[in-house]
Amino acid sequence: MSFVQMDARYEKVREGGSVLDPAALTDIAIHPQGKRHILGVSVEGSEAEVNWRSFLQRLVERGLSGVKLITSDDHAGLRAARVAIFPSVAWQRCQFHLQQNASQYVVRVEQRGEVARDLRAVFNAPNHEEAERLLEGMTKKYETSAPRLSAWLESNVREGLTVFAYPKEMQLRLRTSNLSERVNRELKRRTRVVSVFPNPASLERLATGVLIEIDEDWQSAARYLPVT
Repeated sequence: MSFVQMDARYEKVREGGSVLDPAALTDIAIHPQGKRHILGVSVEGSEAEVNWRSFLQRLVERGLSGVKLITSDDHAGLRAARVAIFPSVAWQRCQFHLQQNASQYVVRVEQRGEVARDLRAVFNAPNHEEAERLLEGMTKKYETSAPRLSAWLESNVREGLTVFAYPKEMQLRLRTSNLSERVNRELKRRTRVVSVFPNPASLERLATGVLIEIDEDWQSAARYLPVT
């Protein structure tokens, strides 16, 4: 394996006379040959560390190894589990989610477009050195007008720059968890007709079936990632 993406989607399930919202945890790999592959899915009570950790450990026991880079959002449970199971593997924090997170620190509505453009410029920089220079300038730019944003930029955005260690032609595919997001959209399209699942097992069966179909389509599709 080379590159892995992790994400989760919540569904409604009946359990013990109540309607709960368990998480369908998914793990996707991009092989060294550039092909995508669904590694697994697990329906858990939440995205707590213990659930992610158990899921990832099972994948390791099934043979997951050789991971070079993990791309995901910064969910606390996933972060802790990732560090515990893959302590030496580089992490790329999803740039799309970073863009969304940044908007939460922009108080003035008229400033949001400017902040979004500045952050995109950091992510679209030609190399890591230029991205660092632009980030430093952006952090200083908003020190007075948006101090909370400036502090957040300094503490968080570098986690989204790991991808600059890879060739330019690979960065677009690795810098966000968009692949996982697309899989979740397909899961949503297939699960919304059920509305509320009768039990967690029924959700996992449907999710597994959908993901098997997606995986089969990927095997006959063109390479997702350029091979260098």
